[in-house]
Amino acid sequence: MRSAELSTFFEQLESELSSIPNELRRLFHGRGRCWEGLEQITADWLQGQLVVQVFKQPEAQFIDALRQGLIDFSQSAVWEKQQGKTIVLQHRYQEGAPAEVVIGDLNSSPVVVENGIRYQLDVGRNQNFGLFLDMRYGRDWVKERSKDKKVLNLFSYTCGFSLAAIAGGAKQVVNLDMAKASLNKGRQNHRLNEHDTSKVSFLAHDLFKSWGKLKKFGPYDLIIIDPPSFQKGSFALTKDYQKILRRLPDMLTEKGLVLACVNSPSVSEQFLIDSMKEQAPQIEYQYRLDNPPEFKDINSQASLKAMVFALNK
Repeated sequence: MRSAELSTFFEQLESELSSIPNELRRLFHGRGRCWEGLEQITADWLQGQLVVQVFKQPEAQFIDALRQGLIDFSQSAVWEKQQGKTIVLQHRYQEGAPAEVVIGDLNSSPVVVENGIRYQLDVGRNQNFGLFLDMRYGRDWVKERSKDKKVLNLFSYTCGFSLAAIAGGAKQVVNLDMAKASLNKGRQNHRLNEHDTSKVSFLAHDLFKSWGKLKKFGPYDLIIIDPPSFQKGSFALTKDYQKILRRLPDMLTEKGLVLACVNSPSVSEQFLIDSMKEQAPQIEYQYRLDNPPEFKDINSQASLKAMVFALNK
C-alpha cells in the first residue's frame, strides 16, 4: 500500500460516484489487483454513506493520508451532489474489524436499494454488512428466472437470493443457513419489501443433516449454492462441495437449474465443472455469469465464480 497512489484512489471515487445510479455500489475494488499500490483497499457507496475498508495493516503514514483525503473528499462537489453524509473507515486487519467514523454520524442500519429491492444493512459492527455486492448480477439472474418457480437457497446468509426470487414471482423459496440471526435479517428484509412471507421458509439447520427435510419441500426448479470458503466445524469448500452436488439430481425438477458459486481465489471455475461432472453427470454446465464491471480482477479465476448448470434428464 503506497500513499503516493492515493490520488488515483480519490480520482476513481470521484469518477464512479458521479456516474452511478441511485443504488448502492462498490466504487473502488483494489482487491482485484488492477490498481498497483492499492490492492488492500475497497470503497462502497451505501446511498449517503461511504464505507472504506483496509484489509492489511499499512504504514501509519498511509492511514493518515487516507483519512485526510477522505475529509477533503467530503468537501467535493460530487459529494455534495450525491448528498453524502457519512464516511466510515473500517480497519479489517484489526481484531473485530473496528469502524472509525471520519465524517458525519454513522447510520448503522441503513436501508438501501439494488435493482428495485430494498435491503437493511448492518454497518460498522461486523466484517460484512449483510449483502455481497459482487453477487449483484447473480441476484438479477435469479430474479429474471423465478416466475412461478420453486427455489432452494442454500447457505442463504441474509437471503438476498430469496428476496430476488420473490420479487421475480417465485411461488416458493426455501432458505437454509445455520445462522438463525442471518435468517431473521432475511425475514425482516422480505417484510421491508412487503413480500408475502407465507411463500418463504427459513430453516436454521445444518445442511448435511437436513436432506430429508429439504426433499420434502421439493422438487425445486432452481437451486442456489453460495457457500463460504470455510466455516469452522461445518464446511470446507474443496472437501464438502461434492457432497452437495451428488444430492442435486434427486432434488431438481426436469430441466431444473443450478446456480453454483465459489468465491475463493484459490479455487477455479474448473473445480465446479469437474466436480459436477463427477458427482452428478446428468447436470450439465451451461455458462458462467459475468461479474459486475466494478469488480474487475486481474485474474478472472481469483474473483467470484457463479456457474449455471442444468439437469438434462
